[in-house]
Amino acid sequence: MLVGLCSDTHDNLDLARSAVETFEAEGVDAVVHCGDVVAPFTAAVFDAGFDFHAVRGNNDGEWALADTIDEFGTYHGESAHLTFDAPDGEVDVAVYHGTSERLVDALLDCGTYDYVVRGHTHQRTHQERDGTVHVNPGGLPFPGADDAYHVALFETDAGDVTFAEVTP
Repeated sequence: MLVGLCSDTHDNLDLARSAVETFEAEGVDAVVHCGDVVAPFTAAVFDAGFDFHAVRGNNDGEWALADTIDEFGTYHGESAHLTFDAPDGEVDVAVYHGTSERLVDALLDCGTYDYVVRGHTHQRTHQERDGTVHVNPGGLPFPGADDAYHVALFETDAGDVTFAEVTP
């Protein structure tokens, strides 16, 4: 199964549309947004025929955001525990925006999840800690973080995570 991962689109419609185009070109089965979509008009861009999951980011204050996402996907609130099919069973994934590093560390250290996927820092991350893989697809570029917007592709069959730069 191929899962697209993104975060921190912050109402940049051009980049959100380009992310969706990347996911469609790659043939993803599902997309996980790690928060900071911001407004319903940006969320609607992800209504593209794949399974869609989103968690709340610290900038997701628009009341209609959850209702908009629930029209075509699943808005999980603060965090989510997702399972995806893999050849040897299921892959357990924790999804959280990442505003608390203490909570991110707890998710990584608890031993419950195969993957912890988060956003917030706008920095791409792919590292393993004690058998749990930590992934942050990145976010809109800003000083001290990534210099370009990226999404991640997570292949559950092989456990591979790759990044793709997205340009408007």
